[in-house]
Amino acid sequence: MATYVLVHGGHHGGWCYRRVARLLRSAGHEVHSPTLTGLGERRHLLGPKVDLEMHIADVVGVLEFEDLRDVILVGHSYGGMVITGVADRAAERIKELVYLDAAHPRNGESLADVAVEIMAVCKESVRLIDGVELVTWPETRMPEFFGVTDPAEIAWMRARLQEHPWSCYAQKLHLKNEPAVRRLPRTDINCSARVREYDERRKAELREADRAWEIDTGHDVMVTEPEKLTQMLLRLA
Repeated sequence: MATYVLVHGGHHGGWCYRRVARLLRSAGHEVHSPTLTGLGERRHLLGPKVDLEMHIADVVGVLEFEDLRDVILVGHSYGGMVITGVADRAAERIKELVYLDAAHPRNGESLADVAVEIMAVCKESVRLIDGVELVTWPETRMPEFFGVTDPAEIAWMRARLQEHPWSCYAQKLHLKNEPAVRRLPRTDINCSARVREYDERRKAELREADRAWEIDTGHDVMVTEPEKLTQMLLRLA
């Protein structure tokens, strides 16, 4: 039995992994899909102090309090920032890092540094709501923005996607032992359309991965291709 911890990206919650988690559990594995503070069913905890460091602490807390070891730690999109920080704080508990169409930050970088163009779009939509700077894309655009095209899935997601604190995207990641993080086995799973647009840095990161796989689908692969994604994750068990 393997242990998977599935970390969602911006605007999402643990709910987005529902079908993948069910498939992994049916194959006999232990699965945790925590929701980061201020999002999903934990949106009532949203406040000015919610940032990248808090989200890293959320996941480290799951590893420690559930006493999880040999974890296959998956991060989607912004979740790549989170799992990199988690690997720095709890490397001894991690078997494999999986970057799911995700950010690959280096020490001292924010998501705004790593994904410059899309973060510029996000910054334009930031509004101050109840004392918190939030990225507030019009909700009618959001599922489509994440590459979801099925009307039923769009309706399901639209009821759950929400604003995300800008501080999570702007805060720089500080790693205490970056070499130790880089030594962990790493798998990259990417959406084919995005791979074709990668710059030289991102292409180099693919070459450095222990495994680099593609799925021909939109960015929210856990929603659009849960079976294919699950089969790839099972190969790591």
